[in-house]
Amino acid sequence: MADARPAPALRPDPPRPSSIVDLVRAGTLDAELAATLWLLFEGRVPCIVAGPQPEAGASVVLGALLDFLPSGTRTVELAGAGETFDWLPQASELGWARGPASSPGHRFEEAVRADTTVLLVPEFSDRLTSCTWGEEARIAVRAASIGYGLAATIRGDALAEVLESLRRPPVALTDDELSRIGVVLIVRPIAGSEASRVVAAHYVRPVARDEHGHVQRLAPAVLATWDAAQDRFEHFGWGITPELARRVGRRAGDFEQEVDRRREFLGSLASSGVTDRDALRAAIEGFGRSADAVATN
Repeated sequence: MADARPAPALRPDPPRPSSIVDLVRAGTLDAELAATLWLLFEGRVPCIVAGPQPEAGASVVLGALLDFLPSGTRTVELAGAGETFDWLPQASELGWARGPASSPGHRFEEAVRADTTVLLVPEFSDRLTSCTWGEEARIAVRAASIGYGLAATIRGDALAEVLESLRRPPVALTDDELSRIGVVLIVRPIAGSEASRVVAAHYVRPVARDEHGHVQRLAPAVLATWDAAQDRFEHFGWGITPELARRVGRRAGDFEQEVDRRREFLGSLASSGVTDRDALRAAIEGFGRSADAVATN
């Protein structure tokens, strides 16, 4: 469950809440891509949603995807330029040099743990003091490399643009650090509509070592793209299914079956008109409990 915290000054107005089923029905993404992202969010794979401008719909998409986080997941929203990382046990080893603030920005009854915590960044930029940039952004991405989840939005109209903005000073992340950002979704407004569309979904593959200990740096993979000529999504995640399955602790065959099951489940919710956020969250939790019961038996 999310931890309550004071809202930072100059925080942008929150977007209108939309559920993942709302977005499927609006054509922002289809049930298959949503099902794949569900599995990856459930496995706490980091995700950055990028749009060419603030009103492109990135915040709406990210907010809907957060409903896929497992029950019990702690989310810690960064406080932008005022972030102190006093709550992050590994802050100094990740390069945070300022030390804790005299007045802690977060007060938690239990210590923050990497395996149960997702860092929430409403916007990577220097546009407002409530946005996260520079050293604060660098620490957030580095935290993802040691097991923390990360959910963020950023300005950008292509994967290369997103990576370059995080590579340049003042964020100044290395290519190896950038390989840990997980999924990057590119969102653009749909012409003549209030909705937006995920035009490309990428999986940035983390630096790894082969069986001989040699470092492997693999190019990002495309999970899906929007084909305007065919008026549909094209899916390519099957090409790296074993990698995605390992990332979330599943076997490749099980991962494929789960994508199919969740696609059908989301499709049935869309067909039946279930779009209320509370009802949808309950349905997602119920789906997870039933899947756990099947796995146990």
